[in-house]
Amino acid sequence: MVQINFALKEVNCKVVYYGPGLSGKTTNLEVVHQKAPKNNVGELTSIATEGDRTLFFDFLPLNLGQVAGMQTKFQIYTVPGQVYYNSTRKLVLQGADGVVFVADSRKGKMEENIESLHNLEENLEEYGLDINTVPLVLQYNKRDLDDVYSVEELEETLNSFEAPCFEAVAVSGEGVFPTLKKLSSMVLENLNKQHGSARMKVKQTSRKEPALVTSEANTAGTPPISTNKTRGPATIEVERTSRAPSKQSHVIHEKVSRSTGVKPIERKAPLKTSTLRRNQKSKTSAPGSLAKKSSSKTGLIVGFILALLAAGGAAVYFSGIWKSFLGGQ
Repeated sequence: MVQINFALKEVNCKVVYYGPGLSGKTTNLEVVHQKAPKNNVGELTSIATEGDRTLFFDFLPLNLGQVAGMQTKFQIYTVPGQVYYNSTRKLVLQGADGVVFVADSRKGKMEENIESLHNLEENLEEYGLDINTVPLVLQYNKRDLDDVYSVEELEETLNSFEAPCFEAVAVSGEGVFPTLKKLSSMVLENLNKQHGSARMKVKQTSRKEPALVTSEANTAGTPPISTNKTRGPATIEVERTSRAPSKQSHVIHEKVSRSTGVKPIERKAPLKTSTLRRNQKSKTSAPGSLAKKSSSKTGLIVGFILALLAAGGAAVYFSGIWKSFLGGQ
């Protein structure tokens, strides 16, 4: 089973080389380890016995570079060829993302090839896998020898499920890398089918629902803050249109979005400082002018009354003097 590490951006796939004893499984790994770039391969571990060169497994971490921004690594194993090591075969096969079946092309080895292939099918079934759907490549090895089966005979006997096949001479490296390259592409294609749809759904959801944080009232006069928690670059469009002023605030149309389909957000914000000052001056100046006008009218009336009183007093005074003067005469 493929392992995806989003924190490290790594995809780890497991490939198992399966086949009868001494068919060339370990030789394939040795050739890959020798000829692959040194920065792309790890240490090759091999355990040899008298009956077979691989008792448990060979392990070769192979780095195939980045695929869709993820670092892709293949962990390559082989299984022991003898049938009585079936428990070890089964253990190594667990979690395999792809299988290379290495068949021995020498005549007299067909029964061993058939037995090993049936054993592979049975072990896959125990893990709930079908040999017809699992990424599988057949490699017909030892094609440099004289006494070998023809490719047609091997295809008719072993390849009933029409898997890709390659002729190989593992000791010289012929056919080794084409086999691994084909299986790697099949594993990655299968990975895209299994996980591609889920990844697309996550991307669509993140694009449709950007996180926006806005404030309706802002006494300091600063625009609202928009934050987008989704990864990736965001396109922010701001459109402002002022409406007719009402009292001390006006409406601002503000559109903050990743796309053009988001409706504008309306918020209330204070008028500009100059407008406020002008309104304040107009409001404060009105009462003063009224007070001045009323005080001037009152002064005129009072003055007029005082003038009338003064005139009356003067008339009375002078009339008294005039009467006394006439009486004296």
